[in-house]
Amino acid sequence: MVISKATLNDVPALAVLVNTAYRGKESLKGWATEAHLLDGIRIDEETLQSYFDSPAITILKYTNQTGELEACVYLEVKQEELYLGMLCVYPHLQDKGIGRQLLQAAEDHALASGCEAITMTVISSRDKLIEWYERRGYAKTGEVLPFHEGSRFGIPKAPIQLLVLEKQLKQD
Repeated sequence: MVISKATLNDVPALAVLVNTAYRGKESLKGWATEAHLLDGIRIDEETLQSYFDSPAITILKYTNQTGELEACVYLEVKQEELYLGMLCVYPHLQDKGIGRQLLQAAEDHALASGCEAITMTVISSRDKLIEWYERRGYAKTGEVLPFHEGSRFGIPKAPIQLLVLEKQLKQD
């Protein structure tokens, strides 16, 4: 397995991966689905393409031995913090350690970028996911944010709030 930086050429495959992991019938085969909380797609190709215009944004991809995309994570350097989002693994491959490997690669990227912490937002009702991050050293900051305006990241089936989680990184 290989973790590397995604490129513009990966956009179509990234869109399929992210939308399959988070939404729709296929996402229900994994534990990280949001299909019960949101309708619509998680991301479109245009939004993904725009991420490659910013030098602060990196998308890491996880590919298997034959080069097929299996997982990804969005990383954005914001001063001394790295924002982590869109960590997803195809549903049939969840619980195989791929997410943990990408999370470690994100932490390595943060340190290499001079970041002192990683932050993220997680839907407040996603207890199992929050617990997964807490077991990996992330903690609730107490900050609560509203879900994104409009339908760009999906259409909530009920009101949604986002919790901010953070992990302080140790500089060597």
